Amino acid sequence: MRYATNYDIGDRKRGRGINEDSLSLTVFEEGHRDGYRGQQRSPDSGEASSADADDGDSGAEDTDERETEDEREGRPANRSAGVFVLADGAGGHDAGDAASYIATTVVAERLAPVAIRAVRSHPDGFDVDIGPNVLPETLGPEDIQAAIESAVVEAHRDIVRYADESGSQSYTTLVAGVYADGKLHLGWVGDSRAYLVNHAREEIARLTKDHAVVEEMADVGEIDDVEAHVHPNGNEITRALGGSGHEDPERAFVEVDTRTVRLYAEDTILATSDGLVDAQTDAPELYEEYVDADRSEAVAETVREAVVTDDEIRDVLLDADSLADAAREYVSVANDRGGKDNISVLMFADETLPPTPETGGLPVRAADPDEDVEDRETLIMSDE
Repeated sequence: MRYATNYDIGDRKRGRGINEDSLSLTVFEEGHRDGYRGQQRSPDSGEASSADADDGDSGAEDTDERETEDEREGRPANRSAGVFVLADGAGGHDAGDAASYIATTVVAERLAPVAIRAVRSHPDGFDVDIGPNVLPETLGPEDIQAAIESAVVEAHRDIVRYADESGSQSYTTLVAGVYADGKLHLGWVGDSRAYLVNHAREEIARLTKDHAVVEEMADVGEIDDVEAHVHPNGNEITRALGGSGHEDPERAFVEVDTRTVRLYAEDTILATSDGLVDAQTDAPELYEEYVDADRSEAVAETVREAVVTDDEIRDVLLDADSLADAAREYVSVANDRGGKDNISVLMFADETLPPTPETGGLPVRAADPDEDVEDRETLIMSDE
C-alpha cells in the first residue's frame, strides 16, 4: 500500500492565520506466506514500506519512494488495511483548530481496530484455514459504516464538550474512511471530500456529496456547474461536527452520510479539504462576470481555467511520478489559484488488488454520477 499526505496554511492566511485542518492516516500491513491472494508485486509497482518526511515547509509525507526492479521482484505483496481521517476546522484559533484535532484523533482511535478486525476475519486471503471459534465475527459493509457513524458522533460530542468548557464556537467538517478487503467504507460531514482516480481508464469520481448550500442549489437546478465553482454562497455549509457549547454533550448528535465502494489496483483515493477546490480568491468577481455575460460559454471557460476543477484534480494524479509529487502539486495548484484557505490532501493506493476490468462497466462509484463538481470554503449555517 502506498500513501502520501501534504498540507499548507494557504497563501492568503500565511503570516496572519493558522492552519485549522488536521489529518490522520493509520496503516495496517500484514505479511504472511506468499502475500495477499497469492499475488506478487509487478516489477513496476514501486511500492515501498517506509515513510519519508519532506523537508519543505508544506509538510509532505510519502511512502511512495521508488525501489529498483531487483529489490521488488519476487517480494510478496502484503495485505493492507487502513483508516484515514481529514478534518477542516472553523471557528479560529483554539476553536476550529481544536475541533479538527479532536475529530481526527478520536475517529482514528475508534476505527483502527475496526480495520484490523475486518482483515483478521479473512485468513483465507493467505490460504490459512482457521476455525470460526478462533476468528472474530465477520464485519459487513453495514457494520463498518455503523462503526464510522458511531466514531464520528463520539467525536462530535467531544467537540461540543470542548466548546462548552472553553466558551467557544468550535466546528469542523470531516471525511473518514476504513479501507479493508478491497473495499473503502466512507463517512463524511460537511464539505471535505473524497475522490477516486482510476489510472487505467483515466477517470475521476467524487465519492462524497457536500453538505453545503451551493450543493443544494445545484441539486435543484438553481445554478449551473460554472456558477457553483464561484458562487457567493460557496463558503456556507449545512452540516458540521461541534457547536457553540449549548448542547448536552452526552446527547449531541450529528447526521453522518456513509457508503461503501469497491476498489481496484489502478485506483487512487484522494481526500481533501475544501482548500483545494475553493482556492480561488477572485470567485465573487468571476461569478459577477459570468452572470453579467448571460452565462456565455466564453466566460464559462475563463472561470474553469481560473478555478480548480475535477478534471485538473484527475490530471495532477495521472501526470505525477509518485503520490508525494502529486501531493506537493495539489498544494502548489491551490496556492497558485489564490490559496484562499488551508489546504490538506491525503492519498493512498493498493496495487495488490484485482486489476480494473479492461472491458465492460464498473460498479457505480461516484456519489452523484449524473452531476458535475463544484464548491468552496467554510461558513457554518446555524439556527443560533
